[in-house]
Amino acid sequence: MSNTEAEKDILIILGTAGARVMVAHQILASGGLWLDLSGTQILFDPGPGCLVQATKRKLNPTKLQAIILSHRHLDHSADINVMIEAMTDGGLHRRGTVFLPSDALDDDPVVLRYLQGYPERIEILREGGRYSVGDISFTTPLRHQHAVETYGVVFETPKHSISCIVDSRYFDGLCAAYKADLLIINVVRLEPGGPYDHLSALDAGRIIRELRPKAAIITHFGMTMWRAKPWEVAKNLSQETGVNVVAARDGMRFDLAQLSQY
Repeated sequence: MSNTEAEKDILIILGTAGARVMVAHQILASGGLWLDLSGTQILFDPGPGCLVQATKRKLNPTKLQAIILSHRHLDHSADINVMIEAMTDGGLHRRGTVFLPSDALDDDPVVLRYLQGYPERIEILREGGRYSVGDISFTTPLRHQHAVETYGVVFETPKHSISCIVDSRYFDGLCAAYKADLLIINVVRLEPGGPYDHLSALDAGRIIRELRPKAAIITHFGMTMWRAKPWEVAKNLSQETGVNVVAARDGMRFDLAQLSQY
């Protein structure tokens, strides 16, 4: 890898489906987020189909240095075992770190016990935690309001910061934890309300206005968002907030060098 390639910060969105119906019917792909940050490769939330989507995008799991799981729900974790197998060549080569909440390793673990010795190490995510992968650091600033133990992530590279606000009900204090150059938000619902611990498009607009990132990406769409056409929602959010908001697409690549244009 050349120095120029190593310095790039690139995101590959393996899937944009959120909520059970979208995932179960694969109306959109579900696979998580692959980050290549200054040459350090990290997989975030390997949901159903992650390995297939990664292979389709010509991404090599043996190059992964870490897998991060925000929470144990299947749309985020279903492929974590196969991705650990792939990262470690079926356990022949111990490599990489797996980061995950404590309840993902409790009595009903989402990482199978026979696989727990395959990575070099497993680290437990906690509220206010700070972690490192190679030259990349990330934090889990606060626990989200969701049905299981859930953490968003803020990545720091030598050039950029990226915050990922994952599944949660909106609550006071959520915004303050995620200041970054690029903001990625899971927007499952079009409208707020109901007994759902998920963010809506209205919540996303509120967060974007408060944080004022250089750019924002919305993803993890439920059926109401899909019917509303996420690209139209993103266009409206851009107009309302004055921030460039992009609706993620399956397989979309985003080079953070683009942030200098905004």
